[in-house]
Amino acid sequence: MKAVQYRTVGAAPEVVTVPDPEPGPGQVMLKVTAAGVCHSDIAVMSWPAEQIPFPLPLTLGHEGVGTVAALGDGVSGLSVGDSVAVYGPWGCGTCVKCAEGKENYCLRAKELGITPPGLGSPGAMAEYMIVDDPRHLVPLGGLDPVQAVPLTDAGLTPYHAIKRSLPKLVPGATAVVIGTGGLGHVAIQLLRAMTAVRVIALDVAEDKLALARAVGAHETVLSDKDAAAKVRELTGGTGAQVVLDFVGAPPTVATAGAAAAIDSDVTIVGLGGGALPVGFGSLPYNTTVTSPYWGSRSELAEVLDLARSGSVEVHVETYTLDEAPLAYERLHHGKINGRAVILPNG
Repeated sequence: MKAVQYRTVGAAPEVVTVPDPEPGPGQVMLKVTAAGVCHSDIAVMSWPAEQIPFPLPLTLGHEGVGTVAALGDGVSGLSVGDSVAVYGPWGCGTCVKCAEGKENYCLRAKELGITPPGLGSPGAMAEYMIVDDPRHLVPLGGLDPVQAVPLTDAGLTPYHAIKRSLPKLVPGATAVVIGTGGLGHVAIQLLRAMTAVRVIALDVAEDKLALARAVGAHETVLSDKDAAAKVRELTGGTGAQVVLDFVGAPPTVATAGAAAAIDSDVTIVGLGGGALPVGFGSLPYNTTVTSPYWGSRSELAEVLDLARSGSVEVHVETYTLDEAPLAYERLHHGKINGRAVILPNG
């Protein structure tokens, strides 16, 4: 079968031919219908060799949906032909966090060498993929696979971040979304669907700000050195009760801290390498700073339910498997407006 692999440190991903997989006991094989292209992949491909925690080559794609093609011994509850989404942050299944459905915070994954598909285990950017356990599959329930696949990360990750801040996302409050690309433009829709807050979107590109306005941002601000001051001006000097940074670079993290109100949440989601100092006097009183990771299995089901209700619609660009390296190149240069989706069997 064809697959898109990261094969050499520092090199671009390649389309290669690899053996067809077969499911082992307890595993499920999917025929992949769609796979998402994520900035996290570019971050991983920018790491030096000593920082990469898994062996190469690696089949990319940590956002995946597909139809069940074959079942390993002992698998029940699924049938060949079922259309499913893959829950990506695989855990051990038995620790306290996994028992809560929070496999994204598994306490033993590193110890046991458990890695997500596309981020250590073979991912969805191939004609077929193996899912380690049926609990990591969620029924699509009639959703369009192309629209649904980004929800497994670009939907789940902002949903998880927003849900933890719901007590502060009350009517009259303001939420700032920094970076309105793949995750950010979904976050805006989730904020509008789940809360009654005012949403201010920041980005460096006018086409992405236009998308932010189209999906529900009340205000848009160019993300530059004056952005935090503009947010404070728009909020009457108080700042935002919740700031979600989907870039995470040093300049955006600084903007996030400067735009935060007293008793606010600053959530750094992006992998841009920025850090925000925390200490008395460095941020407004009682500001909480956090860096969440992905989301829980139950939250993925909730995100898919929101999509079924029409509350969330991902702006997508589609590419064939052979065009995947081009999609990564366009993403790297900021030319993807929304989310790129690969159709391995399309």
